[in-house]
Amino acid sequence: MSDGDEKYWYNLQTGQVEFGMISASADRVGPFDTEHEAAHAPEKLKERSRAWAEEEAAENGWDAGTGKAAE
Repeated sequence: MSDGDEKYWYNLQTGQVEFGMISASADRVGPFDTEHEAAHAPEKLKERSRAWAEEEAAENGWDAGTGKAAE
């Protein structure tokens, strides 16, 4: 049994939390230590995506909100 079998996952297709690697890897995100963390996966993904986009925009000298070069 791998570590993922003892963790929680969020199924992107069903919106359900699963214990263990039940669904196909393309359909799930994780692993998470608790069911609560897995249940809030969509919010965490949005936060991380926003942070990465802002970081990338800053590194490239672009305004993340408009796609225009910063003045």
